[in-house]
Amino acid sequence: MIQISIINEQNRLTIDERQLRAAVELVLDEAAVVRACVSVAVVDDPTIHQLNRQYLAHDYPTDVLSFTLEQSADAVEGEVVVSADTARDRAPQYGWPAESELLLYVIHGTLHLVGYRDGTPGERARMRLREEACLAHFGLKACYDAGDAPTEGAFRPAAPDGPRRRKHST
Repeated sequence: MIQISIINEQNRLTIDERQLRAAVELVLDEAAVVRACVSVAVVDDPTIHQLNRQYLAHDYPTDVLSFTLEQSADAVEGEVVVSADTARDRAPQYGWPAESELLLYVIHGTLHLVGYRDGTPGERARMRLREEACLAHFGLKACYDAGDAPTEGAFRPAAPDGPRRRKHST
């Protein structure tokens, strides 16, 4: 049984709950997860900043945080927290709507829940391939530079200009 809850705790960006739910389901399905309890919280920058400081001792807002509570070969329980403010602020530099940027954050966070990592170049390349495949399901394409730094979801500070991604195309 798959249980997904979407919690919208911000009012600056209209979210498409069905699309976010479908993204989580897609990642879980492709990872052969048959039992899951996943919550996705869409929050603002002050909230994600506080969570990042409280749980990871990082004193900055970030795009996505993932918390895996339990994981086995075919089951996962966890939480994904994404910042609508960050999505809204960064989307223009990547040439797509904030809703698409937010969708990328949800996909990225859910990939972490099912075991994907992005701390090394090889892990990052593997995760990027999965992100691209998931985005393609929604008719979106993300392009990455060969030397793309990990996203903030890897719990590293953002570069001054944000991640080194090339523009997305829809």
